[in-house]
Amino acid sequence: MREEAGTALWRRRAVLSGLGGLAALPAAGSGGARAEGQNAAQGYPSRPVTIIVPFAPGGSTDFVARLLAQHLSTVLHGNFVVDNRAGGSGTVGHGAVARARPDGYTLGVSPTGTFALAPFLFERLPYDSDRGFAPISLLAGNAMFVCVHATSDIRTYADLIAAAKAQPGKLTYGSAGAGTISQLAPEMMLDMSGTEMLHVAYRSGGLQVQALLAKETSMAFVDTVTAIPYMKSGDLRALAVTSAQRSPQAPEVPTLAECGLEGYRATNDFGFFAPAGTPPAIIATLSDATRRILAMPEVKAKLDAASIDIYAGTPEAFPAYQAEEGRRWGALIRKRGIRME
Repeated sequence: MREEAGTALWRRRAVLSGLGGLAALPAAGSGGARAEGQNAAQGYPSRPVTIIVPFAPGGSTDFVARLLAQHLSTVLHGNFVVDNRAGGSGTVGHGAVARARPDGYTLGVSPTGTFALAPFLFERLPYDSDRGFAPISLLAGNAMFVCVHATSDIRTYADLIAAAKAQPGKLTYGSAGAGTISQLAPEMMLDMSGTEMLHVAYRSGGLQVQALLAKETSMAFVDTVTAIPYMKSGDLRALAVTSAQRSPQAPEVPTLAECGLEGYRATNDFGFFAPAGTPPAIIATLSDATRRILAMPEVKAKLDAASIDIYAGTPEAFPAYQAEEGRRWGALIRKRGIRME
């Protein structure tokens, strides 16, 4: 519970601190480094900027990144384009950011499972997760709906748990990839409820949902961006939501905490990164522009419609958040024996 409260407190502080400027950031270091960084930011961007998303098109990470890229192009008078590089539960694309030239022209948007949890899941990573990146902002985050097919006999969370206990290991749940939050969030539910289900990993959130629609799996934790249209069309039934509060887009769906898993909360948060060594003035430019974008009414409306919460954090606050998420989920990963090759 202390970890839950700590995360909530950090987010409140991040949102408040995100409203202020980053005037102190470019001043770090020597006068020569400061001047070099400021010179690098002058006229930025002067050519197209690539934002790498480490998953296939579709899903919440891609949605947030494309919305950000669209408005960065307008606010910074440049060309920001999204490049989807799927593979390795997000580590392929995330690693490409770490290895890119630190000049502000290759950036990345990655979810919690990639930037905070991968170090606990993989024995080796093709990048240094602690030193390979310069955080720009914690952008936003969304919950997942615990979904079954609309024709399923499982109509409530209690039905789901009863069915799982009656048939240990027989029910299946699909994920958007091994090691992603769509695997770890169900594992937390199973751990807290004392039940077991078989995990079936797909290559993307889109394939995860298609499998559920085809009744290949019994259940899936589906991100709000993907789930809401299918819930509205009547193709999927939501049993619960993973956030601490009910979703404004589906207020009739209870939280897992309300269903009996006291303290349960799982969100898929999105971080905005540059390679380590990117000039602080460019980081400040991007962070300031990002906060302005996330405060725009039209952007807030689109995120609200997808049930995505805005955080708009600062570069300085990001490491503490990342460490806390690692501690929280790392304990579950070790307990459940979840590993990636």
